[in-house]
Amino acid sequence: MAAGIGSRFGGGIKQLEPVGAHNEIIMDFSIHDAIEAGFNDIIFIIRKDIEEAFKEAIGNRIENICRNHGVTTRYAFQALDALPEGISCPEGRSKPWGTGQAVLACKDLIDCPFVVINADDYYGKEAFVKIHDFLISDHKENEYCMAGFILKNTLSDNGGVTRGICQVENGKLKDVVETHDIIKTKTGASSHGADIDVNSHVSMNMWGLTPAFMDLLEEGFKSFFNALEDPLKGEYLIPVYIGELLRDNKVTVDVLETKDKWFGVTYKEDKETVVNSFKQLYNNGVYNEDLFSDL
Repeated sequence: MAAGIGSRFGGGIKQLEPVGAHNEIIMDFSIHDAIEAGFNDIIFIIRKDIEEAFKEAIGNRIENICRNHGVTTRYAFQALDALPEGISCPEGRSKPWGTGQAVLACKDLIDCPFVVINADDYYGKEAFVKIHDFLISDHKENEYCMAGFILKNTLSDNGGVTRGICQVENGKLKDVVETHDIIKTKTGASSHGADIDVNSHVSMNMWGLTPAFMDLLEEGFKSFFNALEDPLKGEYLIPVYIGELLRDNKVTVDVLETKDKWFGVTYKEDKETVVNSFKQLYNNGVYNEDLFSDL
């Protein structure tokens, strides 16, 4: 998912900020890790107005790299008026509809189990391997999985972040609560003055899903839209909707815990930290400076 405007980033397109040794962006590393784990098809979800910049920064280059490794690349476009049949965009709406609508943009392209990720988040290799192994295993169409990060490994030093705080029992997700403005504190973390356990599992929007999810997602959007209190600002979010499905006992979600440290560019000030983090990964031999040379 790369269609986000990045309002907290302070201008520019944060997904396209160079952070690697040769101006790679975070998405380069995610694509590398996905291919290494065994994924063989990539769908970029973007907006039409950033298509040219996106292809210049990564799309054209990645298409060539993927072609050499037998991996296909495709595009889906998130737009305000790309809505389920029977729904019209409210007059005056300018805010994107959220991650649920972004994934819906791929409805006609999805025909096998798939993983959803954010373009501006670095997840680490372990999560891709675990989700890929789950998706190719024997499971039902309503059995999903998610990468379960630990909250303390996902916080920013430069401001509040939004995370899906997870309730987990015996490796299964029981509920997920979208929690805003989580900040680091001297004793751990808090949101709006309420302390949060930094060892909690959190969702970073890395979900392992099946094609059947797309039909549920479309029906869920209709219910979301009909219940909107503010049609100009409401967002249809994957963690929120999956939480609803869990409460209705319609799906199960395995939480695949990963100890990898997340990082991303939520704020301008995060970029230096991200660049330094990738330098350390190079130094530790996690990646080659010629990123895709080991595939």
